[in-house]
Amino acid sequence: MTRILVTGGAGFIGSVLAEKLISNKENFVVIVDDLSTGSLDKLPNHLPNQNWRFVKADVNEYRDIAEIMLGKKFDYVFHYAALVGVQRTQEYPVKVLRDIEGFKHVLNLSKSTGVKRVFFSSSSEVYGEPVELPQHEQTTPLNSKVPYAVVKNIGEAFLRSYKQEFGLDYTIFRFFNTYGPKQSDDFVMSKFLYKALRGEDITIYGDGSQTRTFCFCDDNVDACLKALYDKKVINDVINIGGEHEIKIIDLAKKIIEATNSTSKIIHLPPLKDGDMARRCPDNTKMRSLLGRELITIDEGIKILLESPQFQINQ
Repeated sequence: MTRILVTGGAGFIGSVLAEKLISNKENFVVIVDDLSTGSLDKLPNHLPNQNWRFVKADVNEYRDIAEIMLGKKFDYVFHYAALVGVQRTQEYPVKVLRDIEGFKHVLNLSKSTGVKRVFFSSSSEVYGEPVELPQHEQTTPLNSKVPYAVVKNIGEAFLRSYKQEFGLDYTIFRFFNTYGPKQSDDFVMSKFLYKALRGEDITIYGDGSQTRTFCFCDDNVDACLKALYDKKVINDVINIGGEHEIKIIDLAKKIIEATNSTSKIIHLPPLKDGDMARRCPDNTKMRSLLGRELITIDEGIKILLESPQFQINQ
């Protein structure tokens, strides 16, 4: 049986990943989360707990994570634990910096306990304002000064350093905007949908001309699992995201139309930092890895509206 650790596994993407790992009975999965932003409701409680368990722990505290990793001797680690969210990470920059301790703990324990590969959730934020589009893994410089992005970049540097010095294999996933049924309501897609379903005003920072691509969570997680099961993207980095840009104001309009909502769009002052004008990945490697078409934004919104999470708000 393959032993897999998922840190941040009670968060949005981490919980989707954990559930898919658990569905493979050849895996034994330990989910770790301090529940600061994660939720017990996102755990796969509907699945028998024969091949998984949850431990409340903080990876930034050595004693917490050491007890787990020294006791289980994992084959693979998905390190997804992090303080996330543009506003939250701007308001608590020192908390963001604490995540560097988690890198040290997870990687030191991984190289000492025989972990075969560490999978790391980095972010499109590391690119900063784009100097070229689409943003390619190797040619686009990492130039963001926002604390969250700097910390993710440091995490990437830790992985490369541990490979060079200790031979610990890694895979870096640079996540672009991902959405899905388990996402909390402080991220743009879910926030807009909740507001529209309730007929409340939809607020946008600035004029809404900033663009993003959106990746449905199943596309994100399926690509990451392909990297694991097919032994791909070893000691390399891969963009995980959608390929079609949409203006934020157009996303709001699309959601209002899809929900037949009476919501109005309200403009707020632009954010001081962290709200890049454009963000669009070169996802060639991801599409090749998946070997199928990605879920379109219209299909994704339809899936969300039919999910229990959003049904109760209609």
